[in-house]
Amino acid sequence: MRIGIINGPNLNLLGKREPDIYGSLSLKDIEEKLAHDFAGLSFFHFQSNIEGELISKVQEFGFYPETKLDAIIINPGGFSHTSVALADSLAACTIPVVEVHLSNIYAREEYRHSSITGAKCIGVISGFGYSSYCLAVNYVVKLALER
Repeated sequence: MRIGIINGPNLNLLGKREPDIYGSLSLKDIEEKLAHDFAGLSFFHFQSNIEGELISKVQEFGFYPETKLDAIIINPGGFSHTSVALADSLAACTIPVVEVHLSNIYAREEYRHSSITGAKCIGVISGFGYSSYCLAVNYVVKLALER
């Protein structure tokens, strides 16, 4: 199984930025742990702080059949709450997309309680740190097996 993992703005600062909220793992740590914990799967990682680059990667991973990916897991960061354009690109995907968040967005500032990108995904997993990614991987694998 081939899974695209897309991480949005400021996630390149994981492990340094507000570890009490986001944990102590760096983005590289998360990538390495996913490769180790799900050794039989292929992951294609992308991170950007630029909205347009995230949209282009969503389109590449999720709309063009030549990429041959089975699913996308996306952590849009702050764009979850603001980006109609990113939400539109997620809606166009022809493969399953799961949104993840390290922190519990519902236990934070009120403006974070709404995810316009999450509304275009098959599900949103929030608040379990690194395990949010693991739960999403397990779900898309289960979904693929049911097809």
